[in-house]
Amino acid sequence: MINYTILAVVIAYFVIVIAVGYYFYHKSTTLSDYILGGRSLNPYVTALSAQASDMSSWLLMGLPGAVYALGLGEAWIGIGLAIGSYGAWLIIAKRLRVYTEVSQNSLTLSSFFTNRYKDEKGLLRDVSAIIILVFFVVYVASGFVGAGKVFTIILGLSENDKNIAIIVAAAVIVAYTFLGGFKAVCWTDMLQGMLMVIALVVVPIATVVTLGGWGEVTAIWNSPLSGLPAHFTDIMYDGGEKITLIAIVSLLAWGLGYFGMPHIVVRYTAIKNPNDLKISRRVATIWIVVSLACACLVGLIGRAWAIHSGSVASLIGNEETIFIAMAGALFTTVIAGIIYAAILAAVMSTADSQLLVASSAVANDLYKRFGKNGKEMSDSQLMWLSRLVVAIVAIVAAIMALSGNATIMKLVSYAWAGFGAAFGPLVLISLFWKRANAKGALAGMIVGFITVIVWNTCLIGGGIIGGGSYCIYDTGLYELVPGFVFSLLAIILVSKFTEEPSQEILDEYQEYEAEMKRLETE
Repeated sequence: MINYTILAVVIAYFVIVIAVGYYFYHKSTTLSDYILGGRSLNPYVTALSAQASDMSSWLLMGLPGAVYALGLGEAWIGIGLAIGSYGAWLIIAKRLRVYTEVSQNSLTLSSFFTNRYKDEKGLLRDVSAIIILVFFVVYVASGFVGAGKVFTIILGLSENDKNIAIIVAAAVIVAYTFLGGFKAVCWTDMLQGMLMVIALVVVPIATVVTLGGWGEVTAIWNSPLSGLPAHFTDIMYDGGEKITLIAIVSLLAWGLGYFGMPHIVVRYTAIKNPNDLKISRRVATIWIVVSLACACLVGLIGRAWAIHSGSVASLIGNEETIFIAMAGALFTTVIAGIIYAAILAAVMSTADSQLLVASSAVANDLYKRFGKNGKEMSDSQLMWLSRLVVAIVAIVAAIMALSGNATIMKLVSYAWAGFGAAFGPLVLISLFWKRANAKGALAGMIVGFITVIVWNTCLIGGGIIGGGSYCIYDTGLYELVPGFVFSLLAIILVSKFTEEPSQEILDEYQEYEAEMKRLETE
């Protein structure tokens, strides 16, 4: 049965984000405005939009559900993400902001690689744009599935209404992305990021108070009748078993993905003043540490709440809905509706960013490469092409989501590894090693990408392709680790054994270093 009060709260939230999109509709007059905000963001919007676009429903559903079911050992992935996020802000954010502007005002990661290495053949642009387009269609589809699932649960819809929920969620996300472009996405992501962290802080605190204090929570954990896995609150155990070193490395390695995630690194390049990125780094670090810690607490405390309230049986097989269950039981309908909107915010803040990056890969990268036929399009025309691509990608993604393909959500970790291995090492090398050349860059991108595919297919049990039927030996090692390492080696070795970069590339690199030094003196 539909709860109309909650529905009204969610609709009000949708009206707000669409209004933001409409506000920025007339403020996006060039392609740079639409896909990069004209490099005019303030440090706070930059920070919160980057972190919100990173975290999907995994933050409010996946991570709490994993901790609820298996214990604190699942927190290692959160630790890896926090370290990786801080490292990316510290190591590459400012340098990427400066170098993309020096290198012909590159608006996307694909165009930066092309301009950085003066790739006249355009192979770097083509390969990177195709990788971005293909994987982000899948990413966006997973977001639509997540949003549809949340809608179905919080509004009390029947399973038969799930497809309607997916379509509504997709329509809202497309609406404000289509209208306002990058600025609309960033400002809505900032609002959604604030809503997400508030919900994550409030729910575990309210639960502890309801249960009678922290002492009561620990008493429930320690009760011999709790039915919890052994060492439930010990970070060195996962599902009652001692966690292995390979498992820890694999979970921590998720942090490497930040160096090559297109929808996240684009935020670094959009800030108005590069020196303000240190403010963004602090804000982003506080946000992600608080959010991840509280998400783990939701899982831990949620298990105690479920035992106390007798909800354990109803959550079997639906552990990821623990956050929703707690919010619905502990708060009034209106407050619960706001918290449910935070869950939708987590989904939407990722899907909108991925839609925009996918559209820019076509309008700014592939069209300029293949579609001109001797005719230049104006910025206004390219901006409308980007809007059209947003709609097309969303339609394809929605069709995938409506197909009910169970592997879509699983592909998120696969795509994270693919992006991290294909782009992460190349971003680092591009910013720190002037000897790298286009051949090395292309080799690294391809080697990283292929390694992820082969490793996941043949060296991981239950891989995406074939569901593990092609597995030769299960290493248990997340494919991002070998993909990242082999990609890095390929860039270095191929660059070393091929021609040196041209003088034009070296001069531009020197200009970039000079600008970095100038900024350091300000």
